Amino acid sequence: MKFLLPALTLVATTLGCTAQTPKSNAIQARYEINKTDAEWKKQLTPLQFDVTRKKGTEQAYTGIYWDNHKEGTYYCVCCALPLFSSATKFESGTGWPSFWQPISQKNVEEIIDNSYGMSRTEVNCRRCGAHLGHVFEDGPKPTGLRYCMNSASLKFVKK
Repeated sequence: MKFLLPALTLVATTLGCTAQTPKSNAIQARYEINKTDAEWKKQLTPLQFDVTRKKGTEQAYTGIYWDNHKEGTYYCVCCALPLFSSATKFESGTGWPSFWQPISQKNVEEIIDNSYGMSRTEVNCRRCGAHLGHVFEDGPKPTGLRYCMNSASLKFVKK
């Protein structure tokens, strides 16, 4: 009897681990573009990989676009999907590039993020799942939204 519990624990752990594999693959398969971490690491800088694939955040005022005032379009650094226009960029005082709306709501995915003891809305690229930043309800008119993005997740193309 004293050997039954460890044996059942071993079986449950083994079956539990293999049962999680399809869930992980199913989540990844919902995006049009799917790559392994190794493939993303070949394409991205270490900071870009950390931010877009591991949901990291660059430090405020360190990104290349927080103070960019040129006209153009901001694309996903991973898959080149157009995300934001310079026409909707504004000075938020946060140290990250901020926009009051995406080019198209179809190009971004918004997910509730309850990490770090707070509730926020995470913003991802809808085509590849890259983490872009978060959206907050303290932005300017006409939307009242502030899409607070990481420069590392974006590629700017001048008009």
